[in-house]
Amino acid sequence: MPNFRKINLKKWLFCAASIVLLDQITKLAILKRFTEGERMNFTPFFDLTLAYNPGAAFSFLANAGGWQRWFFTALAIGASIVIVYWLRKETRTLPALALTLVLGGAIGNVIDRIWLGKVIDFLLVYWKDWYYPAFNVADSAITCGAILLIW
Repeated sequence: MPNFRKINLKKWLFCAASIVLLDQITKLAILKRFTEGERMNFTPFFDLTLAYNPGAAFSFLANAGGWQRWFFTALAIGASIVIVYWLRKETRTLPALALTLVLGGAIGNVIDRIWLGKVIDFLLVYWKDWYYPAFNVADSAITCGAILLIW
């Protein structure tokens, strides 16, 4: 008899790896095309740009002197280990999807922190003089996963 929990874990880990891959491919494409601060307008409310975030969400602790790189890296790795543990036990689809999104996003941003010391952001949403902080595929996955967990 097959172990369905192991099969499900492999499926969710594959999905998380796909998120990481999409995140890294898009970031590399932006790095090849843009210089920091350069923007390409798509709509009256959306641009592609290249921005770096050495902090956490919304540039939290961005100017903290460098220690935050390793703090946020360790935090994301620790959270990823806990998430994989939870995924091993989770049998419901929606919570597993939510955890998978957070896992894939966390690993995507950890790769940036280890490689560059900061996270590459490139999606910029705004309206007139109001700007939402630039974000990336990993941030989107984390946000969607968190919303699903709350729901």
